[in-house]
Amino acid sequence: MTTSAPAPRSAGWTYPQPYGAKAVLFVLAALALLFVTGQRVEVGKMASLTGSALLAKAGVGEDEAPDQGLGNVLSRLFPLQISDRQDVARIDDFDPERLPPFAYVEQVRSTEQALNPATLQLESRPVEKTYLVHPLGYLGHVAIKIVETLEIALWGTLVGAVLALPLAMLGARNIMPYGAARFVAHSTVGFLRAVPELISALFLVIAYGFGPVAGFMALGLHSAGVLGKFYADDMENADPRPQEALAAIGASKLAIWRLAVVPQVMPQFVGATLYVLDRNVRMATVIGLVGAGGIGQELKGRYDMFEYGHVGTILIAIFLVVLALDQLSARLRRRFL
Repeated sequence: MTTSAPAPRSAGWTYPQPYGAKAVLFVLAALALLFVTGQRVEVGKMASLTGSALLAKAGVGEDEAPDQGLGNVLSRLFPLQISDRQDVARIDDFDPERLPPFAYVEQVRSTEQALNPATLQLESRPVEKTYLVHPLGYLGHVAIKIVETLEIALWGTLVGAVLALPLAMLGARNIMPYGAARFVAHSTVGFLRAVPELISALFLVIAYGFGPVAGFMALGLHSAGVLGKFYADDMENADPRPQEALAAIGASKLAIWRLAVVPQVMPQFVGATLYVLDRNVRMATVIGLVGAGGIGQELKGRYDMFEYGHVGTILIAIFLVVLALDQLSARLRRRFL
């Protein structure tokens, strides 16, 4: 006796509809929201000025606002400034026979407005000034500021890691059994993470003055909040079986953390710390705008003096450093993770 195979169930099957009425309504609502908010933030103005500037550069049309827009900004940044000039009248004991390596003396003739004491009128008169020119002097100055920025980022990350580790241990459920201590640790980490570096740098500049101290302290406080969250989550997600085995033989919480938790989470710790270091390099430039040292402080000063050639040099230097650090960070991640 033979049994017949069951009938295939595909006879009544239909292809499910990929997009229903709810999905269509959601997309329409999202588009309406983007349209309203786009008008508020002037997306149309951005597109118009950017498009006209690009067309003008291509020779197709005319720039709608030649004194504004992307084209005007880019034109001000070039040519880049790489040399440094000093008025010899402001150099103590200047000796034209003993110049620094690669430096030379340059005579510049110009006119300036001066008050005539007899007529009390402003009159133009020729002026000749002598400058000591260092062909690569400003590049050297930018390099020093870039190194200071990297130092600020490094020390900010170090301070953040040192503060984050005990906070993470107090906040991890498998390490700290007391709920009150965990609440205080979570609240502290949340507060440090919620305050932006730029805001804390403003107050730290008042406390410590202008310079790198306020910079790395601002980065360190925010990094402590970020790393404290990462570290605590990694420790809580560690495999509980080695911890339970050590607890069964009477090991202390500190011994369990050192022998069962740290070996598991060390790769995650390294990855999170490298991420924060990479981010701090970028933020060290931003907080310099409020006087917290580094290349950002130099950028703000040159921008305020309308020296856009110097600004262009700084921006390109920042881009090259960030690009190099991205490559270095990727290599370190592949090595340690």
